[in-house]
Amino acid sequence: MRVILLGSPGSGKGTQAQFITEKYRIPQISTGDMLRAAVRAGTPLGLAAKQVMDSGGLVSDDIILGLIKERIKNDDCVNGFLLDGFPRTIAQAEGLDAMDVAIDTVIEIVVDDEQIVKRMAGRRVHLQSGRTYHTEFNPPKIEHTDDVTGEALIQRDDDKEETVRKRLSVYHDQTKPLVGYYAAPNHKATFYSIAGVGGVDEITQKIFAILG
Repeated sequence: MRVILLGSPGSGKGTQAQFITEKYRIPQISTGDMLRAAVRAGTPLGLAAKQVMDSGGLVSDDIILGLIKERIKNDDCVNGFLLDGFPRTIAQAEGLDAMDVAIDTVIEIVVDDEQIVKRMAGRRVHLQSGRTYHTEFNPPKIEHTDDVTGEALIQRDDDKEETVRKRLSVYHDQTKPLVGYYAAPNHKATFYSIAGVGGVDEITQKIFAILG
């Protein structure tokens, strides 16, 4: 079971990825985690990545693809894996296919942009404890105040409306085209699109029904 989840920031991919990896006992392969591990281990690819990152550059697709190729040889991938945050572009997807990394299933979680903005821009956080609230869906008892300590809640920069809209714009420009790529009749992966609205359990059951 080799799975890719697609969806805009705030669509719930991270939550659903956790449920998938727990149920099917497959690892969630994060390119960020792989980069950090390779740098720590001092592998040739890790050293190459470190040199790029230290100079403030973006790690090339070739290095990322090489790390994925190494990672999926590990024993914990014998039953498959879930790719997290990769591919982000058509070029990366083509690179994955060129390496003969066969993807079985691609699932897109679809949530309207305005719903995403409402979800993310309404988040408030108590930094010391990590407790999270939402101005509409899970408000604190007293506005802008943590229920437990009475301390002020903050809005993370990543959750501010302007930032969310910029991230959504990047997603539509760079990553959304992957839907057409994987949905094409000539691609070997099976593509599904599901609505990412409703209860978390409801969305999880839709995904489990697809994966079988």
